[in-house]
Amino acid sequence: MKARIHVTLKNGVLDPQGKAIQHALAALGFSGVDDARQGKFIELDLTESDTAKARATVEEMCKKLLANTVIENYAIDLVE
Repeated sequence: MKARIHVTLKNGVLDPQGKAIQHALAALGFSGVDDARQGKFIELDLTESDTAKARATVEEMCKKLLANTVIENYAIDLVE
């Protein structure tokens, strides 16, 4: 089973890297980008076959290591 985790900054948290991306896109001639936010994508191969157990384990991983839950949100997708 694969776990795909998307980690993004919470709304209201400043994102200087996102702003840099937005300005760089404008400098390259890509107009119409009102805002850019950056995040991270993590993919894990899990040996667990029980979906509920896998989700619980990945939730714990996110809370303990993969996401800073004070300033970041995360979303988990499990794929068999």
